[in-house]
Amino acid sequence: MEHWYYFEIKYLSFKTHPDPMNLKSFKRKQVIISQEELIKTEFLQVEKYLPLVIKPVIDGINLTNWAFNNREWIETQLFKYGGLLFRNFNIHEIEGIETFIQTISGELIEYSYRSTPRSQVSGKIYTSTEYPAEQSIPLHNEMAYSLNWPMKICFVCVKTAEKGGETPIADSRKLFQSIDPKIKAKFIENGVMYVRNYGQELDLQWENVFQTTNKLEVENYCREAGIEFEWKDENNLRTRQVCQAVATHPKTGEMVWFNQAHLFHISSLQSEVRESLLAMLKEEDLPRNAFYGDGSKIETSIIEEINAIYQQEAVIFPWQEGDILMLDNMLVAHGRRPFVGKRKVLVGMAEPFCGQ
Repeated sequence: MEHWYYFEIKYLSFKTHPDPMNLKSFKRKQVIISQEELIKTEFLQVEKYLPLVIKPVIDGINLTNWAFNNREWIETQLFKYGGLLFRNFNIHEIEGIETFIQTISGELIEYSYRSTPRSQVSGKIYTSTEYPAEQSIPLHNEMAYSLNWPMKICFVCVKTAEKGGETPIADSRKLFQSIDPKIKAKFIENGVMYVRNYGQELDLQWENVFQTTNKLEVENYCREAGIEFEWKDENNLRTRQVCQAVATHPKTGEMVWFNQAHLFHISSLQSEVRESLLAMLKEEDLPRNAFYGDGSKIETSIIEEINAIYQQEAVIFPWQEGDILMLDNMLVAHGRRPFVGKRKVLVGMAEPFCGQ
């Protein structure tokens, strides 16, 4: 069904001797503008088709209303490009942001089985990862260290940093295509095993990760999610889980590189941090690490090669306040660059998917 916005414009219908004081001389004319004419699309960089930028052509367009009438078009573009950047629509209130995401994707989901520190802002809108400003966050797909993940993730820039703080993105389809076939074959055959140790106060505590202080709830969650667990003592928990290294997108049928082996692997730590931890702990007791699914070590050279491909495929652009970046979480990876000054980027996730 075609949807239209209606604008009524008064114009003066002159007689032979027009009387500007005669209200009857004013008539209404209806100008019909199609949905397609309300927005324009463009790209930020030459020969870079990620993200697709969507802007209003006139002031005052209500993005949520427009999105409601164009959900199918938005979905089609998201499957094609992987990421959409809504710019200059002037949504700043958290409630408006949440409503916009819900309009396209349904109810937002909670950030459960956590990997990084975040704070709940309102409803199911969270801060982006709260790592120190001087640290970068490598490109990754949200919750790819799990068998369950959100299909959509939205980032909203509330405040830009004085310098840096970009959110790099990369096409997971291109990553899959670029990785050496021999490396892919081994990962596909074995998957990735994630080992996490909680309770040493070196990483997130299990109470934060599982959002509960009840051990039975943790154990039930692990059983349902296919996570092996063991309590090493009263408050120290170890988990193991073997997950996918690659995945097939359920709608497009495309193969994507979809794991966080490079984030969890010991080589992701800065050398001085790694040496300090290994001086205190056995390797199996590190807060987090990644192995091939059969438990064998992933070679550091392999992780370095994968990291290099992420960097090669990265698309980097500066935030503008009010930007909303919507990603298909399987098609596009995201990260964060270091920054100076205050920066506030919020996150909402939707459409839970089980990859089992």
